[in-house]
Amino acid sequence: MPVAAALTTCATGSPSLRRERTVSSNLGQNYPYTSESETDRARAVETLVDLREGLEAALTTETTPLDEKARWWVWKCPTSGCSGLLHAAGYAAEKHALFVVCDGPCAKTFLR
Repeated sequence: MPVAAALTTCATGSPSLRRERTVSSNLGQNYPYTSESETDRARAVETLVDLREGLEAALTTETTPLDEKARWWVWKCPTSGCSGLLHAAGYAAEKHALFVVCDGPCAKTFLR
């Protein structure tokens, strides 16, 4: 992990140089961006299924249905240059994860 130097002032008022670890820029991608109601989530996924060929088949074979919740997390898409948001579309059938779909131009799916 890269180490960056930071100029700080110690208790005596004199500047001191100490080394700090920097954090990877993708750390924030693990935290939700916002949340959406179940109605909004279902509508977003339904719209994406209607627009994207093969998405319905992927959801049928690769996911199990979500349980009932009032709200679901939404994440920003980690694809470089994509401005989309990731919506929960089901639970991954073979892994302990959420299967999410991007509503942006990359049109990718991810496990969260």
